[in-house]
Formats: sequence, structure tokens, C-alpha cells
Amino acid sequence: MNIHEYQAKGLLGKYGVTVPKGGVAYTAEEAKTVAQELGGPVWVVKAQIHAGGRGLGGGVKVVKSIEEVVETAKSMIGMQLVTHQTGPEGKEVKRVYVEDGCDIARELYLGAIIDRAKDCVTFMASTEGGMEIEEVAAKTPEKIHMVSIDPATGVMPFHARKIAFGLGLEGKQVGAAVKFIMALYNSIIDTDASLVEINPLVVTGSGDVIALDAKMNFDDNALFRQKGIAELRDPDEEDPAELEAAQHELNYIKLDGNIGCMVNGAGLAMATMDIIKLNGGDPANFLDVGGGATKERVTEAFKIILKDKNVEGILVNIFGGIMRCDVIAEGVVAAAKEVALSVPLVVRLEGTNVELGKEILANSGINITSASNLGEAAELIVKEVKGGQ
Repeated sequence: MNIHEYQAKGLLGKYGVTVPKGGVAYTAEEAKTVAQELGGPVWVVKAQIHAGGRGLGGGVKVVKSIEEVVETAKSMIGMQLVTHQTGPEGKEVKRVYVEDGCDIARELYLGAIIDRAKDCVTFMASTEGGMEIEEVAAKTPEKIHMVSIDPATGVMPFHARKIAFGLGLEGKQVGAAVKFIMALYNSIIDTDASLVEINPLVVTGSGDVIALDAKMNFDDNALFRQKGIAELRDPDEEDPAELEAAQHELNYIKLDGNIGCMVNGAGLAMATMDIIKLNGGDPANFLDVGGGATKERVTEAFKIILKDKNVEGILVNIFGGIMRCDVIAEGVVAAAKEVALSVPLVVRLEGTNVELGKEILANSGINITSASNLGEAAELIVKEVKGGQ
């Protein structure tokens, strides 16, 4: 789960991470009130959407009067902000964040992730603040300093000093950075964050270390014990189909292709998408119905796939272990009839009650192509979508 910059800064501030003063505004009048409370003389108005690259897209403006704050907020709120992460359609800006201007002496990068390979939190720091860390890694990987934290000890002052020295900090900047980094680590552990990114992390003219921007992602599987974090979710920033899928306990992620996939098991779903690509097709989604799905859940999964206007064909790939093939078949038939299926459908079933499942599909009266294995299924659906070529 992602949250907005202003929410991340509010959360980090509670742990002692230094952030500029600011406030969120949903109207230009509210932005004016926030700016007056901050006092100025310089403010920054930032569009709040779940995407990076806002500055290049015109979503971050430095202004020097209350009038400019109002005009900037008025132009931003309601705009369709396009960045390299939104795609050409962009995202509608429904709120802005107005914060104090900052005396920037240096721009740095600081991030922390849950490192699955090492089973710990790993900090990444770079002197190349303001740039995408992926770009830094590709062009100048030697400028990225990484420090992994043993969960048995947690973050220690020497960890933080190592990061600070790697960033070229000195004097009182080191002490400020140590306090900042240790607070950041505590926020990750307490909130079940999977990623925190401060880009840029700035050093001011007076030597303070401040999070000028903040991005936080959280582990969805931990939200049951993070009620306060879950309340920060903004449904407007999420795909409606993904939200609907979550309500039916389906794991669904929309992609850019045209072949819908319905699979049971995350690993099998990834393999299915890979083999579609191998055959020259493009998957339209990741969809795992789970090992114990009901006929009703399968029906909803099928309907969600078909709501994507880009879908020109569907591949159902089920290995029946806990999940029975006849239940899948009943769900597919029910959904196909309900939505008046008009795109090619290829189904590969294997496992528990597979013969009964195939019989249900064969007697459904619906044009369904059966495949005996995954390779054949992928080849068939790609061929169907490409018009039999």
C-alpha cells in the first residue's frame, strides 16, 4: 500500500525524522490558509499523487507570495498531472501540499527497503540526490552506499555514522544524520513499511538534515495489525478493478497487455505470464484466485478480467490441488454466460476432478478451447488473439 507525501511526512515526523512544516489543502482557499499559518516568505506547492517525477511534470512549484500560492494551488487542483510513472493518461490532482521553503546546500538520496535476500532492512544512500536511484545504479553504481541492519541488534549509531560518512557529511551534520537515520529505521519497524525513500534528503545552509520529499510503501499482509496505516489508504489513487478484486479476496494487478489470465497460485500465475510473453503475447493482468476459491469468487474474477477493455482473449490455467477443477469450470461457465463472453477463451485444467471439469466446459454450450498443457494453452490463446495467424 502506498500513501501520499504529506501523509508520509506526518508519519515520519512522529518518529523524530526532520521534515519541513506544511499542510495539505483541497482548495485554493485552504492553501492560502496553510501558507498564512506557515508565514513564508517562500513556500513550495506540491501536487499530491502516487507517482514520482512530479516536478518535471509541473506538479512542484516554488512561490514567493500568498497570491502565488493561491494561483498555483488553483491551477494544480483538478489538473491531470502526467509523469513518467503515470503513463500518458496522467492522474487527477485532488489535493496539494503547501510547505515551507528550504535553504538547500546539498541534495542527497536516502532509501531503506526490506531486503528479502538478507532478511533485514538495508539502507541505500547516495550523493546523487534528486535523481532516480535506478538511474544512479545504472550509470554510477559506485555512488550508492549500502548498509544492512541485523534485525537482532537493530540500527546502531555506527550504522548511521557509516551512512553519514558515505554521504560526505561532516561536523554537526553527522550528528543530525545519525538521529535522522535511527528515527527512520524505527518508523520502518513500527509501521511494517516495505520501503521508505527520501529523495532528496537535503543539507541546509545551517547544517540541518531534512527530508524534502518522502515516499512510503507498506506490506499489505501486515495491515491487519496496522489499523492507523490502513486508514491512510486513498482509493482514488488505486485501480478500481484492483480494489474490487481485494473485496473478493483476489490478488489482481492490472498490466498493459491484451490477454487476461486467471490462475490459482502466485508462482503459477508468474509462469503463465512468462509463457504468454515467450509465445509473443502480452498478459493483461496478474490474477491469483487462491487455493481455496469458491465458484462465486471465480465468477467475480472472470468478470473483473473482462472489465478491462484491452482484453482480447483469456487464458485460464488451473492446477487442481486444494482447488477442484470442477469448481473452476462452474465459475468460468457462470461468468461467461453472465457477461455474454465475446473474446476467445482457452482453458487448461489439471489435477483434482479434472475430467469432471472438462466435461462441464464441454457441455456448457460456450465456445471454449481446451488445452492439455500450459505450453499448448499459451500458444493457442496468442494465436487466437492475433487472429489465427
